[in-house]
Amino acid sequence: MPSFDVVCEPDMIELKNAIEQSNKEITNRFDFKGSDSRVEQKDETLILFGDDDFKLGQVRDVLYGKMAKRNVDVRYLKDDKKETIGSDKRKQTMKIQKGITSELAKKVVRIIKDSKIKVQASIQGDAVRVTGAKRDDLQETMAMLKKEVSEAPLGFNNFRD
Repeated sequence: MPSFDVVCEPDMIELKNAIEQSNKEITNRFDFKGSDSRVEQKDETLILFGDDDFKLGQVRDVLYGKMAKRNVDVRYLKDDKKETIGSDKRKQTMKIQKGITSELAKKVVRIIKDSKIKVQASIQGDAVRVTGAKRDDLQETMAMLKKEVSEAPLGFNNFRD
């Protein structure tokens, strides 16, 4: 029976490349000369550093631009907290979203059931498994989910025939 999984996982290699490109641009830009602005990645979090709130916003804008160029959705990042470190320097942590939250999984299952497409959806940990008799029904379900769910970037993997 054909099936696929609905997941929410960023391409970590592309994200790392976007971070490195952001840091390279920040070191070369004239308006960042002499400042300690940068982006660091620690496990499932990103830490943005800036001299003040304006530069911190600029660092975030540069990072979002590089992520967009590398086709990494910015919705994978969730703002966590802003802190003041030292005298005037600012630091912001951002969480990298991995896995579908339980409320989003329930919403995906509800959308699939309300659509009247002949497929079944079940929550499997941090993914939603969708099974159906026909491959066309599964492809129709994928297209519908891409259109309906906007609060998180959904990916589809483990497509089996």
